[in-house]
Amino acid sequence: MTSHTAVRRFRAPLWLLPAVWTLLLGAWGLSRQDSVWRDEAATWQVAQRSTAEIWHTLEHVDAVHGLYYLVMHALFEVFGPGTTTLRLPSVLAVAVAAACVTVLGQRLVGPRAGLGAGLVLGLLPAVQFHLQEGRPYALVTAGVALSTLLLAAGTERPDRSPYWAAYGTAVLLCGLLNWLSLLVLPAHLVTLVWTRAPRGTWKRWAAASTTAVAGVLPLVLFSRSQSQQVAWIPPLTWHMMIGPAVLLAIGGLGVLLDRPRAGRPSAAAVGFPLLAVPQLGLVSLSLVKPLFLDRYVLFSMVGLALLIGTALDAAARAAGARFPGASSWLLPVVVALTAGALLPQSLAKRSPASRVDDVMAIAVEVRQLKRNGDAVLFMPAERRDTEALSPGAFSGLRDIALVEGPEESGTLKGREADEAPIRAAILAQRRVLLVTDATGVAKPPWTARDRAKASVLKEHFAVVADRQVRGRRVTVYARLEPVR
Repeated sequence: MTSHTAVRRFRAPLWLLPAVWTLLLGAWGLSRQDSVWRDEAATWQVAQRSTAEIWHTLEHVDAVHGLYYLVMHALFEVFGPGTTTLRLPSVLAVAVAAACVTVLGQRLVGPRAGLGAGLVLGLLPAVQFHLQEGRPYALVTAGVALSTLLLAAGTERPDRSPYWAAYGTAVLLCGLLNWLSLLVLPAHLVTLVWTRAPRGTWKRWAAASTTAVAGVLPLVLFSRSQSQQVAWIPPLTWHMMIGPAVLLAIGGLGVLLDRPRAGRPSAAAVGFPLLAVPQLGLVSLSLVKPLFLDRYVLFSMVGLALLIGTALDAAARAAGARFPGASSWLLPVVVALTAGALLPQSLAKRSPASRVDDVMAIAVEVRQLKRNGDAVLFMPAERRDTEALSPGAFSGLRDIALVEGPEESGTLKGREADEAPIRAAILAQRRVLLVTDATGVAKPPWTARDRAKASVLKEHFAVVADRQVRGRRVTVYARLEPVR
C-alpha cells in the first residue's frame, strides 16, 4: 500500500473537530488581561496551600470543592500558579464535553447532528463564560457528558458491565466536584422511562447510581454544616425563571424535530431530560433553600447542545430535499453566522469587566499609594484575597485587624479581632489604606467589625486618596488629629 493510499484512507474521528474548535475558543483571550475575580481567587488561594493546609481549610470552608482544590494544588505544584494553569483545565474539560456530545449525537441521530452539537456547545453563552473559569463547573460538565454517553451505550448493550462501572465512576467524580451534579441521575432516570429500558438496564443503572450516591453522601452531609457560604444567594423570583424557560423552549424545538433511529434511544429522550430535569430540580430545591445559580447546572447545556444539533440536522435534511446540495453547507454556514452574531458577547466575556471585580488590579493601586509604616484594613474581610494573591504589593503594610492568618485559621479571609481592639489599633495609626468593594458593586451585609472600622475612620480620619478599578476600591485615610 502506497503512502498516498494510506493518507487517503485515513479519516480523523468526527469528535476531533469540535474538540479542537472548543480548544481554540478557550485559548482565545484566556488570561483576560491577567485579571482574576473573587471566585477564582478562592481557587488560587487554596491551591497554593500545602495538602495538610487544604484539609484544614476544608474543615471550615468550601468542603464541596475539596476534590477540585486538590487537583488544582497538584497542577500548581507542577506548572506553577498563573492564569493559564488556573483556567486551562476548564478549557480542556469543555473540549472533552464537546467531543462526548459529538459522539452522542452521531450515535443517536447521525454525523451531522453530532458535529452540530459539538460545535454549538462551546458557543453557548453560559458555556463561554465558564470555559475560562478557574472553578469546577466545566469539569462537572465534562463528567456529565461522558456519563450520558456511557448511559446511551449501556442502554444498547446492558450486558456490558464495564460501561456501567465507568458510568458510576463518572457520576461519582462529578458528585465529588459538586454534589448538585447528582441532579443528572433523575434526568437519566427520565431517559430510561422514556425509552422503556429493559429490566437488565434498570438493574445495572440502579446499582451504578446507588454506588455513586453512597460515595458522595458523606460530602453532602458534611457540607451542610457550611451552608452559610451560600446564604448570600437571593430567593427565587419570577424573573430568574426567564432563562430556564427560554432554554426549555429552544430544547423543545429539538424534541419536535427529532427523528429516532431504530434500536437506539432518541436524541429527545436523552437531551431533553438532561436539559430540563436539572433546571427544574434546582428550582424545586431553591423553593426550600435559595440555591438557584445557573453555574450549578451548567452541565444541562450538554442536553441543549444535543437538541440543537438534532434541530440543525433536521433543517439540513429539509433544505436538502428542496435544494440539492444545501444539506452539505447549511451546518457550517449556521455555525459561522452564530459565531459572528455572538462575537460581541464573546469579546465581552473575555474582558476583565465581565466579572464583578478584579483582585489583581487593585493590588497595583495599593502598591502605588502605600508608604512604609502604613496600616491596611479589609472590608469585608473577604477582600483580603487581594493580599493573598499579590503579597508583594502589601509589603511594608501592617494588617492591624488580623489575629490569625487565612492558612493558620483554615479560612479564606483569616480571623480578625473584636471591635474594641480593632478600634484601638486604628486610632494608633497615622495613615490607613482601606481595601473594599467599589461603588455600585453588591456588598455583603456589614459585620460589627466592619461597622467599627467605618465608624472610627469617618470620625478621626480624612480621605487623602481614593481609587476604584474593576469592582475594587482602595481609599487612603490620614489622621485628623495627632496620634496620642
